[in-house]
Amino acid sequence: MLGELAALDSDSALRRRLHRYAAPDVLVIDEVGYLSYSNRHADLLFELVSRRYGATSTVVTTNRPFAEWSEVFPNAACVVSLVDRLVHRAEVIAIEGESYRVKEARERADQRAKKRSAARAERKPS
Repeated sequence: MLGELAALDSDSALRRRLHRYAAPDVLVIDEVGYLSYSNRHADLLFELVSRRYGATSTVVTTNRPFAEWSEVFPNAACVVSLVDRLVHRAEVIAIEGESYRVKEARERADQRAKKRSAARAERKPS
């Protein structure tokens, strides 16, 4: 979404797209923090959150605590204000523990290893 907004080459196109993202009752922004973003991206996210602030719900998923968002948006002056708007009247849910993807990958690897071991045992002469 941020890349899409940053790629728009006219102010009118940007305003229309921001309006489109600001309109839904609920907007889900997934995986903020997975990549590092430029100041432009930070400004665009701040603009979008500001338009939605107090009027509609925004869900943000991130693998980074808010204290590390200055690393996600390095040198962006708006990070403190962005986080402030996101957490004001928010329900912050911290999920700790092993990643389900990693856990499932480990389980699949264990199953494959057991199958290989069983296949070798069947091929072994008695």
